[in-house]
Amino acid sequence: MMKDLTTGKPLLMAADLKLMEGVLARQPRALAKAITLTESTRADHQARAGAMLDKLLPFTGKSVRLGISGSPGAGKSTFIEALGVYLIGLGKRVAVLAVDPSSAISGGSILGDKTRMERLCQEKDAFIRPSPSHGSLGGVAEKTRETMLICEAAGYDVVLIETVGVGQSETTVAGMCDMFALIQLPNAGDDLQAIKKGIIELADIIVVNKADLDPEAAAIARGQISGALGLLRPASANWRPPVVEASAATGKGIDTFWAEVEKHSKVMTESGELQARRRRQAVDWMWAMIDAGLRARFRRHPTVRRDLDAVIAAVASGEQGPSAAAYQLLGHLDLPAPPRSPDAKAQAAEKNP
Repeated sequence: MMKDLTTGKPLLMAADLKLMEGVLARQPRALAKAITLTESTRADHQARAGAMLDKLLPFTGKSVRLGISGSPGAGKSTFIEALGVYLIGLGKRVAVLAVDPSSAISGGSILGDKTRMERLCQEKDAFIRPSPSHGSLGGVAEKTRETMLICEAAGYDVVLIETVGVGQSETTVAGMCDMFALIQLPNAGDDLQAIKKGIIELADIIVVNKADLDPEAAAIARGQISGALGLLRPASANWRPPVVEASAATGKGIDTFWAEVEKHSKVMTESGELQARRRRQAVDWMWAMIDAGLRARFRRHPTVRRDLDAVIAAVASGEQGPSAAAYQLLGHLDLPAPPRSPDAKAQAAEKNP
């Protein structure tokens, strides 16, 4: 890929410029193709996507970024659909980034969130993008941040990120959103159990969903969670997380939830905390990309690739300890890579004339 001689940054290809123009023109097809380019694992596609995202950055930052998590069965998809339909009724454009867990056995994902959001799918001002987690930790996909920014450039007023649905360890989404909502169920445990859920400390708002099924249990759960929050140190000095009851199936409480989101946005903006949070998130994102890049380069290192199978076999058989093996392989990064054979050089020259 050609680079700017002054900055050293990759130059956008004509096709990428056209794709970027389509995103800014709010064309759903161009948006989907741009996200697909971003999610590609090919090195040349990643370079192109990075260059395109740099050009799109001035057009981002105007959306409300809302992460939504909760345990399986809490009704996240139904809640998001009800919220999305409500927001579109207010004249807003809504993007939903739904992350599906990838199978530890087959590596595949169901990606069935569009099926669950049938009403929202029919709205012209809604965009729903399911993505596989591909083993990424924290409940989000590897490229969720990039996808979120592309949706912002495409003019979506609200970007909703639905995590995979573990409900306990999905903390990464809290580090990429303006507000983090946790969906809970009635009869989900006592107040001590609520305190034990570490994810509750990161929530900016907690929703007791399916309140219509058992109003008494929902009221008790709301009181228990509120009591638990009173024993925890708030994440922000300017905001105390509210607990609201809702029923995604009937739509009850959706307006109350959104009112809290708007109140949070106003408080965080006026205090300057929102801007500081986004700056911190951008730096954290950079370090996350560095970590991922170092891991990929480690696996591509010629000496590591040469010795990896033998070291794995030694660890598996008990001949070598995991710690010693890790230090051995990492030590290869401190040594110059072995010279390539003439045949390898000739092959490389043929690929890059």
